[in-house]
Amino acid sequence: MQITGLTRLMFILADPVDHIQVTAALNSLFDEWQVDVSVGALHVSSSDLPGVVSALRAMQNLVGCGVTIPHKIAIMSLLDECSERAKLVGAVNYVRREASGKLIGDNFDGAGFMAGLAREGIDVAGKRVMLVGAGGAARAIAFALAESASRLTVVNRARDKADRLGAAVSAAFPSCHVSNAQEDPAEFDLVVNATSLGMKQDDPLPLDVSNLTSRTTVAEIVMRPARTPLVVAAEERGCKVVLGRRMLDEQFSAVRKFMRL
Repeated sequence: MQITGLTRLMFILADPVDHIQVTAALNSLFDEWQVDVSVGALHVSSSDLPGVVSALRAMQNLVGCGVTIPHKIAIMSLLDECSERAKLVGAVNYVRREASGKLIGDNFDGAGFMAGLAREGIDVAGKRVMLVGAGGAARAIAFALAESASRLTVVNRARDKADRLGAAVSAAFPSCHVSNAQEDPAEFDLVVNATSLGMKQDDPLPLDVSNLTSRTTVAEIVMRPARTPLVVAAEERGCKVVLGRRMLDEQFSAVRKFMRL
């Protein structure tokens, strides 16, 4: 892609940014689609997020931005409008800038995650699922899973966040039994790591894998490294695994439509 004065811009807001792969993926797709948009990562601290979002309104050649750790929840209060899906989830992962400078947020993490599972031949209808994490991505995934799973257990280091997420999901999908009990991952059909654990080399495993067997599928949302310690440990125990990149790849068509490209 040749970047000129006609090229529009898109940013990915994150802290840190060294793990981000969506920039390369989107740039490749935009080139394939012959869309004259260039995507780059912006390293933005939480304290600087309000100022950066304010600046985005003034960037007239900006189509919008992606949002990832740790800004998916915090950015909502800084936007002019959010989709009903984003309001339900309580997190945003893409923002569109209108010509007026108005900023509109939506969330495609849940739909992308479910599409990634389907791509791997995994159907969660009637299944027991353990979700580790209660942050922005975890929230989107929790609501998406609860639409068809029979049981969803949310596990998080901060128990109060798991409580709040569980209550919100249960209210939205009463047919799914939701809890936050600390249970053996081996009792579940699907275990999902929706935390950032695994991004750093010295991170602990997000869950106890010692009792996992081939009966349980393990899904990851961390994309770099592609094969996290959790993925490696799960494969060693005969589990089917779903790599984090799946959730990302399955969102792009929806993101293109949302950004009106």
